Amino acid sequence: MAAGGDTEISAAGGHALVDEIAAKIRERIMSGDIPIGSQLRQAELANDFGVSRTPVREALRQLQTGGLIEVLPNRGAVVRVPAPWEVREAYEVRAELEALAAARAVERISRSDVTRLRAANQDMYDRSVERERGQGDPALASRRENDVFHNTIAEVSANARLARAIEEINETFPRNVSAQLLVGDDRHREENFQEHVRIIEAIERGDAEAARREMREHVLKAGEQLARWYERRSATVFTG
Repeated sequence: MAAGGDTEISAAGGHALVDEIAAKIRERIMSGDIPIGSQLRQAELANDFGVSRTPVREALRQLQTGGLIEVLPNRGAVVRVPAPWEVREAYEVRAELEALAAARAVERISRSDVTRLRAANQDMYDRSVERERGQGDPALASRRENDVFHNTIAEVSANARLARAIEEINETFPRNVSAQLLVGDDRHREENFQEHVRIIEAIERGDAEAARREMREHVLKAGEQLARWYERRSATVFTG
């Protein structure tokens, strides 16, 4: 039997522990608590989670396989900076999936669902301007409301496989970045709000083709904004 920390992996439940730690590290990365380009030190993470380095090392390998982190010479594990082309490819697929969800939602939307969409959109806009008032974390709050908006449409589409496919793409890149774009750019925030309004209106009036078109254009535009951010960011993040 392996000695020391390796026992944690070989014992029953060891793989569950690795999965749990990987999920926690992923959440920190996706939320922006661990920024892109940051070094991931096994000792610090092990101390944070109250475990040995072994499950942390295995969790990092899992995240490396998933493409969220990479191992660089003389630096070890770091949060990977996505390539702009990866963002554009992912959002091209996401645009088609969410367009399908919006079209399907037309025949299944309820009045309460429409009310929820309008409230989420307005709350997202309101939260994203709270930086000027110094209230809480506007990026986190606006991201949550944006998730409510898009998740509601996916749920109303009544296709579980479609909703899962959309969620998988959404979890590919740190979620805080797109929220920061809304908070930091007044023009982008206003355009995003109006794009949501047009999607809601198309769904509400029963126009599946318009709902599909508006959603596709909205997601593609969001992907381009994100890709450009990564283009600028990749020039400043030290990766060597």
